[in-house]
Amino acid sequence: MPLDLQVGPPVLAINQGSTFVVSDLDGGISDRSEMGVFASDTRFVSYWSCAANGEPWERLASAATAYNSCRVYLSNPPLLTEEGEVAEGTLGLTIDRVVGEGVHEHLDLANYSQQPVRLNLEIVVRADFADLFEVKEHRFVRRGRIVTEWRPEKGELETSYVHDDFARRFVYRLANDGPAPHYANGRVTFDVSVEPGEVWHACCDYVLADVEMTRTPRCHLEGSLSPTQAQALQNRWLRQVTSLRSSNEYVYRLYHQSVEDLGALRLHDHDFEPDVWLPAAGVPWFVTIFGRDSLVVSLQCTLLNCAFALGSLKKLAELQATEMDDWRDAEPGKIAHEIRFGELAHFRKIPHTPYYGTHDATSLYLIALHEAWRWLGDDGLLREYRDVALRCLEWIDRYGDLDGDGFQEYKTRSSLGYENVGWKDAGDSVVYPDGSQVHQPKALCELQGYVFDAWMRMAEAFDRLGEPDRALALRDKAAALRARFEDRFWCEDLGFYAFALDPDKQPVKTIASNPGHCLWSGIASPDRAARVVRRFFEPDMWSGWGIRTLSSRNPAYNPLSYQRGSVWPHDNGIIALGFKRYGFPAEAARVARDVSGAAGYFGSQRLPELWAGIEAGPGLFPVLYRGANVPQAWAAGSIFHLLQAILGIQADAPHGRLSVDPALPAWLEDIALDGMHVGQAQVDLRFWRDGDRSRWDATVRKGTLEVEQRAWEPWAT
Repeated sequence: MPLDLQVGPPVLAINQGSTFVVSDLDGGISDRSEMGVFASDTRFVSYWSCAANGEPWERLASAATAYNSCRVYLSNPPLLTEEGEVAEGTLGLTIDRVVGEGVHEHLDLANYSQQPVRLNLEIVVRADFADLFEVKEHRFVRRGRIVTEWRPEKGELETSYVHDDFARRFVYRLANDGPAPHYANGRVTFDVSVEPGEVWHACCDYVLADVEMTRTPRCHLEGSLSPTQAQALQNRWLRQVTSLRSSNEYVYRLYHQSVEDLGALRLHDHDFEPDVWLPAAGVPWFVTIFGRDSLVVSLQCTLLNCAFALGSLKKLAELQATEMDDWRDAEPGKIAHEIRFGELAHFRKIPHTPYYGTHDATSLYLIALHEAWRWLGDDGLLREYRDVALRCLEWIDRYGDLDGDGFQEYKTRSSLGYENVGWKDAGDSVVYPDGSQVHQPKALCELQGYVFDAWMRMAEAFDRLGEPDRALALRDKAAALRARFEDRFWCEDLGFYAFALDPDKQPVKTIASNPGHCLWSGIASPDRAARVVRRFFEPDMWSGWGIRTLSSRNPAYNPLSYQRGSVWPHDNGIIALGFKRYGFPAEAARVARDVSGAAGYFGSQRLPELWAGIEAGPGLFPVLYRGANVPQAWAAGSIFHLLQAILGIQADAPHGRLSVDPALPAWLEDIALDGMHVGQAQVDLRFWRDGDRSRWDATVRKGTLEVEQRAWEPWAT
């Protein structure tokens, strides 16, 4: 494609675990921005600049060289020194930064002139220790005390912050060629002398410390960066996942970039084992545990690897609510939404300790548990989380249904609670057909589908555990819910399901993407599926870059908004699976084509969290949403759902089976998935087009596995 779009704002963003750096393209950090060096929801560095004899350097080029590293090339303006004038462009300063345990920085100043050069290289670095929420909202409250101390004998600048029992510490530790640096007027100054053709070098460590952890970077001599445990784990991840081969370069690149991005989002502080872990939701604003996001990513990645699912199930079980807490919207059995570790959370100024403002995560937990069991074939997984699952099921019955009408709805009790607690959690995302806001309580259509799916899946799990009576009761409840859903949510005049039921239990007849999730969950009537699928491809919903979150005919439609007309790749992946489930493979492939086509415009084939719902056309390109997280976990994982929809892959490891039902479109001539794990078996799958037909073969390289062709179907109740 002719364009390679910048994904996100024009900044350099690098990350590893809960530590990340967002800087200007020249490496600088402005304190009047959302930039900084962050760890555990605290901004440790709020300002950074570099000058030569008081003059700023000029940027030549810069880029992220990996998910956790970047390089910046700078050149000098004309400089006046004691020895005379230094001509413009005769000095080169290269900045290398790597995020690991803390941040490590290399400064290399090369003299390309024919004369010796002596100058002052001045670095200004400041720390405000602002909470991430304050940075995001640009609302800062001064509290506590900041103290800065220069230690010349160690060559380090320490800035510490204390507010009652909350403490953070930043150390800027320096090692360089030539004389030791000194500190004055808020600047660290290096006396640099460099001969023609020579390079002056300095190493700068950013040590980030809180009460529980000190993040200290490491570096080998001669400027080469040391391998870290995190990098070793990333390499292990890349070796273990299902690999892809295809003659379609865009699909190939998108798949492999997504695999790398997911590994890059690994929250190392929350690892259980090398192969039991979970990712952050996204960089920069969601570098923490999110219940819904972790579970959706677990579902997306089962054909890749079940590490996410195992880590998410374990961590979220630990965080499952055990008591009523209005401030945090918690009820016994509920799965957490988000946990934070910054100052505002520490002093309970925000409810994220954790916050439980998500309705869908509890149902999604059960869905993810069942899906992980289907891929791993380990009955021990069901036994391990049986009690967690029972508490989830009790929450659905007792708290998920607020008024006992048999539908799932939500209403916050917290003074800082969210207006919307489905996946569309923007405060303005749920609207009537006239564009006005729907008030709480709200019964979103997809919440009914998730609970239906969870009940059907857990019925199968309890059959396996030898509890048939419990399984039968769940199937009966699911059948009754499906009948109620069809009666109250189907809108014959629209040929579509209602977005939600409002506080008066009236259907909200807004055309939105949410009913696509009802196809994925299997609650929708097969007799009505064709009308639902067709409606998604009318011009008001179909942008050409994917399905919009909201119809362009709605007065509240704004293609540049967060969730009122934008396009989310994870939403499209789930909808594509729904199309496949109800027997519409061509439509699923159409979604996959246009989402992967949008990815082709983004640098490195990296999908952002979302993009604008502006219509596609000849000579046009997808428009980025300002402030989108990149990388973002379920955006990266969407390619796996899209491929699963095209290939019809379903695992049944408990019975030693894997089913496929490929329908390759014309734009995807061939694809191979190598090293896929199903239970104790490992299999290579190859798919190709033969005229208008799709062919496949399977080679079981380890263990025993029966591979068969079988179409997906909705749940039978």
